[in-house]
Amino acid sequence: MSAGSPGAAAAPSGAPFGARLAAAMDEHGPLCVGIDPHASLLHAWGLPDDVSGLREFSLRVVDALGGRVAAFKPQAAFFERHGSRGLAVLEEVIAAARAAGSLTIVDAKRGDIGSTMGAYAEAFLADGSPLAGDALTVSPYLGFGSLAPAVELATATGRGLFVLCLTSNKEGFEVQHAVRSEDGTERGTSVAALMATHAAVLNAGAEPMGSVGLVVGATIGDAVAATGTDLVAVNGPLLAPGVGAQGAGERELATTFGEARRNVLASSSRAVLGAGPTPEALVSAARDAAREATDALRG
Repeated sequence: MSAGSPGAAAAPSGAPFGARLAAAMDEHGPLCVGIDPHASLLHAWGLPDDVSGLREFSLRVVDALGGRVAAFKPQAAFFERHGSRGLAVLEEVIAAARAAGSLTIVDAKRGDIGSTMGAYAEAFLADGSPLAGDALTVSPYLGFGSLAPAVELATATGRGLFVLCLTSNKEGFEVQHAVRSEDGTERGTSVAALMATHAAVLNAGAEPMGSVGLVVGATIGDAVAATGTDLVAVNGPLLAPGVGAQGAGERELATTFGEARRNVLASSSRAVLGAGPTPEALVSAARDAAREATDALRG
């Protein structure tokens, strides 16, 4: 097991995140492997639920799959629950993925206002920060404008953002489907559609796609149509948990994403990680998941 240096992160090289992600998806398939060190997965791999197990698990995944998948998505919460030493492991994971030539989307879902959002942006998007991967998930539910510090810093450093838009949890509709009306009626624009419109403005003219993406669950059925959300116009990557073995096949994906399917990055964690701990088993599971995602999204 190799370890990446937890020192300061280098700036992403060359093209903006959207272009780099598109190239990685073309080369490896539209699959993002989540690194979610649940206690149950650590146990299944024969590892202790402590910092040593966290480190062993996470770096084994990067060692096995680095340079073989379009991106990794470490879930920050599973590192944070181990305190400062867990965050140090997250820094190692980001550095190791970079050394292996793989993109990293840090799944931290940060969202706040003013200087606090600015501090989050510096932590996860600034050149020189050891927590800065290639992209960050963010929550817009204090208003899309509250994300301005993250948008500005991601643009300046060539990194990307994935904005929560339509999620598969049953409570999500309470906010995401809500309609903003100017006259007190139920006519207006849904919150989800507004998120997509903001992203589309930021991505306008970008080729092959912009760097501000959305998180859209693959198992949300007709929610895209029901909320009037234009995913094609977004012109950015769509991070989609729930593709393939997790529930959504070609028919469901056609309903959810329609003509935007080619911009979908399928996220898989337990379907791949559950095949471990051997490198060979992880590679085989990731290859199968990437093939399944490619067939469903680009067939």
